[in-house]
Amino acid sequence: MGVADLADYPWDAMAPYAAQARSHPDGMVDLSIGSPVDPTPEVIARALAASTDAHAYPQTVGTPLLREAIVDWYARRREVPGLTIDAVLPTIGSKELVALLPLLLGLGPGDVVVHPVAAYPTYEVGARVVGATPIATDDPEQWPENTRLVWVNSPGNPDGAVLDAAALRVARDRAKELGAVLASDECYAELGWDAPWDREAIPSALDPRVTDGDNTGILSVYSLSKQSNLAGYRAAFVAGDTEIIERMLTARKHLGLMPPAPVQAAMAAALRDDEHVAEQRELYRQRREVLRPAVEEAGFRVDRSEAGLYLWLTRGEDAWNSVAWFAQRGILVGPGVFYGAQHTHHVRLSLTATDERIAAAADRLRRG
Repeated sequence: MGVADLADYPWDAMAPYAAQARSHPDGMVDLSIGSPVDPTPEVIARALAASTDAHAYPQTVGTPLLREAIVDWYARRREVPGLTIDAVLPTIGSKELVALLPLLLGLGPGDVVVHPVAAYPTYEVGARVVGATPIATDDPEQWPENTRLVWVNSPGNPDGAVLDAAALRVARDRAKELGAVLASDECYAELGWDAPWDREAIPSALDPRVTDGDNTGILSVYSLSKQSNLAGYRAAFVAGDTEIIERMLTARKHLGLMPPAPVQAAMAAALRDDEHVAEQRELYRQRREVLRPAVEEAGFRVDRSEAGLYLWLTRGEDAWNSVAWFAQRGILVGPGVFYGAQHTHHVRLSLTATDERIAAAADRLRRG
């Protein structure tokens, strides 16, 4: 299978529901995709503007300033000390890395890529593009012997589930036993809501409690799209096993996968500033506190959702019926089947709408 063999983009199926939601007298409240709506922080925008004289090719490996900022950020925010700049690599957003990682690792037919049961669909796409076999399972004992790449996602998209250090260690041990790379998608790690993640840092797969200080075979993937409102910048990075990072760097040089120089400067500024992250987290917390009770009063149960940008909902009916029910009220949500064929009774709501739109959605839900 190759790129030309990929199925139609699933979100195209949402067009009629979007049209219905837009017909609401007070306009549509889009809680589907999860694209940030708040302004890019000024400290980041200034750094980008100051770096627009970018006449030379950017560095695929990243500037020393950016690489040092990533290392410092892991130590300060993720409780991962001891990384070196050779263990980190900037990427053009996280989606391209997720999609291309099987290719960059040299996987192909006969290899298995494991991903969560409730999963961002690009994990499967990346496997299929190289002819590998994707398998959805959350049980390490079910990972077959020919597994070569394991994706874990904590906090999860779409379900907001968090893996603690003990669970990550089990995944690491099983991946090591199989000779597989463990890749941990951690893009929502700054957004913990329910205890204990309202007080404790959400663990990284590079946490010493997971690795015992040995990062062999482990990669941590992070994006600044959510914590810093940089979705349009395509700003992300990967860290971990230095040998894997080196191999990936060589391949990315050949493929021309270079984050633009102004974006690299903006990323460094974002990673050095914790204040804007705290402010953005508070905005999402407030929106969640408005939206969650409203959906519960409307008869939906919120499953998991202890962290991240989404509420994972069900009231026991077909997901498309729930999508239609929300659309009739001018609210666009995502069907659970976009995140795994077995999720036929869940929908996903995003917190990425303005305060006014979140309040409007809550009011519509309460009015029925």
